[in-house]
Amino acid sequence: MQLQPTDALLVIDVQNDFMPGGALPIPDSDAVVPLINALAKKFDHVILTQDWHPTQHISFATTHAATHANAQPYETIQAPYGPQTLWPEHVLQHTEGAAFHPALSIPHAELILRKGFRRHIDSYSAFLENDHTTPTGLAGYLRERNLTRLFLCGLAYDFCVRYSALDGHVLGFETVVLEDATRPVNLPGSVDATNQSFSANRIAKIPSSELGV
Repeated sequence: MQLQPTDALLVIDVQNDFMPGGALPIPDSDAVVPLINALAKKFDHVILTQDWHPTQHISFATTHAATHANAQPYETIQAPYGPQTLWPEHVLQHTEGAAFHPALSIPHAELILRKGFRRHIDSYSAFLENDHTTPTGLAGYLRERNLTRLFLCGLAYDFCVRYSALDGHVLGFETVVLEDATRPVNLPGSVDATNQSFSANRIAKIPSSELGV
């Protein structure tokens, strides 16, 4: 696949808490870091996202322990904006867990977009918060820069990569998922649902080798 000047690499949430030994570990997640570094060298334009939660964030199981009987990590509650998966406390602002993996090396990255910093709403997508209405500002940034095709990698395949790819597609960008440069949380049914949503929206999944990596 030939890269174009209007392409960008979107690197989703390659942060310490999502690594083995972190607060919300994703299996084999550290394996994507060298591959993402290699991919980034192919792109003139690279954007990083960073999950950035305050204390008592709505996505934390501990926040709901007194009010919801099923407030356990990986359970689901109804938030004002719809279903919300609960997670262990993770990527707390200004902590080492929220920092990028120390081996992530993309010195030419042009933007770090922080998301999930509002206490009362989660934000899986790099484009919209979980109410599917509140924008992060990324779409406007990309349009002003005339970046029209996005290649997505990072964490996690079945949550933040998934919703970023879908929202980007709906907002008019061509989105391509580099599937060997991402890993899933793999909750029951989450990977199948992700694959089905990509297929239904004709979102391409390709290996990094198609970009010569």
